[in-house]
Amino acid sequence: MKKALSKIKIASKAAINRDNFWTKLPKPFFVLAPMANVTDSVFRKMLVKYGKPDIMWTEFVSADGLNSAGKKRLLFDLVYSEKERPIVAQLFTGHPEEMKKAATLVAKLGFDGLDINMGCPDRSVEKQGGGSALMKNKKLALEVLNAAREGFSFPISVKTRIGYNKIDMDWIQMLLGLRLPALTVHLRTRKEMSDVPAHWELMPKIVEMRNSISPETLIIGNGDVQSLEHAKEYANKYGCDGVMIGRGFFGKPWLLNDLKVSREFTGHADEKTIKEKLKILLEHTKLFEKTFCGKKHLKNFDVMKKHFKAYVSGWDCAKGLRVKLMGAENAADVGYIIKEYLDIK
Repeated sequence: MKKALSKIKIASKAAINRDNFWTKLPKPFFVLAPMANVTDSVFRKMLVKYGKPDIMWTEFVSADGLNSAGKKRLLFDLVYSEKERPIVAQLFTGHPEEMKKAATLVAKLGFDGLDINMGCPDRSVEKQGGGSALMKNKKLALEVLNAAREGFSFPISVKTRIGYNKIDMDWIQMLLGLRLPALTVHLRTRKEMSDVPAHWELMPKIVEMRNSISPETLIIGNGDVQSLEHAKEYANKYGCDGVMIGRGFFGKPWLLNDLKVSREFTGHADEKTIKEKLKILLEHTKLFEKTFCGKKHLKNFDVMKKHFKAYVSGWDCAKGLRVKLMGAENAADVGYIIKEYLDIK
């Protein structure tokens, strides 16, 4: 534990005073969505190697937890490498004082930005007053944001949804009035979860509101984006400055590989062979085990299995391989199963 914690360094004063990256992004830009037990440091290392987004996001982290006895465990969710920059730490809470203290810590850790989660529908997050719960309490949402600004001198962004039980453009209007550097809008309500198609048709109205209220605020759209081609199409069609991709990265850390070649890419993204996909899956698994499992006990090996489902799909006989991989207990098992499968094929 102590050895791993030593990797979390407090940034120098020069690092803390680094420039505001939001003003230097290309348009459209493409960013990683913050997802619990997905966008961990290992997953982000895979993206850096195979197809780095314009901005990285950490998993969303409890501000309350960072100020509790469980702080050491949560600090592992804020480990990052220099190659990931610009990188944004996302926090959630319904307690302003806890946000202020956590924001101060994020600043000391040298993150390029801080994002406040005002849209996560997870009940455990809502019970803490954070995530989607803040859409029902605008006064508290403002207090949490102001507290974050007291603890973190960089411009602070927000990720939210288009409403709680129904579409609420007054909520979006209020956030735009706060002159945020960036506002990410998941184009579904909290009630809709992910059960309906994202309402991208609302994006032009949101952009129009932005142009009127806070022209400097970058608008990032989120929801149902599965490819680079798809992300570019949505940005061009609906007028947002950037697109946030979440599930589209599952099993495809190379999703944005073509950004390395040309931002003008208009064709179909690079497709991997089955052998290449399985090789990357094994690389990801070994790195996950080395980083989180063993004596460290930071994450259970089963957490990695949600990635197995994503990597192993889209071809004949994939289901049989998935079933075998779901029974694996470690990276060695995964390597053996993959080798056996490729030899048979």
